[in-house]
Amino acid sequence: MEPVAALREVAFWLERSRAETRRVKAYRAAADVLATLDADRVAELARTDGWTTLRGIGPKTSAVASAAAAGEVPEYLLQLRAEAQPIGVGGEKLRAALRGDLHTHSDWSDGGSPIEEMAETARRIGHEYWVLTDHSPRLTVAHGLSADRLRAQLEVMDGVQRRFETDGGRPMRVLTGIEVDILDDGSLDQEPELLDDLDIVVASVHSHLRADSATMTARMIAAVTNPQVDVLGHCTGRLVEGGRGTRPESTFDARAVFEACRDHGTAVEINARPERQDPPERLMELALEIGCLFSIDTDAHAPGQLDWLGHGCARATAVGVPPDRIVTTWPVDRLLDWASSNGA
Repeated sequence: MEPVAALREVAFWLERSRAETRRVKAYRAAADVLATLDADRVAELARTDGWTTLRGIGPKTSAVASAAAAGEVPEYLLQLRAEAQPIGVGGEKLRAALRGDLHTHSDWSDGGSPIEEMAETARRIGHEYWVLTDHSPRLTVAHGLSADRLRAQLEVMDGVQRRFETDGGRPMRVLTGIEVDILDDGSLDQEPELLDDLDIVVASVHSHLRADSATMTARMIAAVTNPQVDVLGHCTGRLVEGGRGTRPESTFDARAVFEACRDHGTAVEINARPERQDPPERLMELALEIGCLFSIDTDAHAPGQLDWLGHGCARATAVGVPPDRIVTTWPVDRLLDWASSNGA
């Protein structure tokens, strides 16, 4: 183990357990500082125990770096590993069947970590494929990507995929995507030609969530029947807990929306974020009855959150969703064939 890896793994376990953001940031910031140093400088710091002379390194992060530099697994990291609780009790069998995640974010929009770290973490926890779906331009509060920024991101993603193919590590497909905002008229917040170039398009409502049922229904149906859309993200927009407070469900004709999803091959997302738990159980049961496909996704905004898939698996198992109706259990070739047939 080396110091940067140790610090980042500490942050991973803290994120996974939903620890306070400030604690996570301390370890990620320390890792970022050390990652800029060459091997000779790291060796000097280890020899002199001079970690705290660096800006952003305190006693706790120094202890982790010092132990790792000495070739030991830091005591705090061992503690976090031992204390880690299972995620998604009751959904373990389904979790083992999942192959990837179609909805995640990086620091290009409102995530907290670089693309490379998100991708490497997804590979390390066993994903066969991983999709980056940063926000679209209208969502300025989330630093949504303009068309030019998205094109630049695609080049970075291509570089990550090429590195994964040659570095001798565990194979994983890096897939391109977006969480595109559903605009008020149901159109999509990105250039259509650019959406055509992406592997996966997740479409979500992020604004005017309290619109009347008829307006919201028309808006959502227009989006899910668009051949460029593969997944309907967090369909009710609700928040049931967490630092942002709570938010009620949007009102819409769920039967009409889910029938449109079924008829156009659009998957209904089972969002695994604990503060969302979206859709609620009754709507999951309705979508199941209607014959929809599903996608269990983390909506991860940090590496540790990539391990939250179990939350969605437990909920899907509780309502009896068959694994083959969940597109994230499919091999990558089948997944891409399905997405291509949708037009994305």
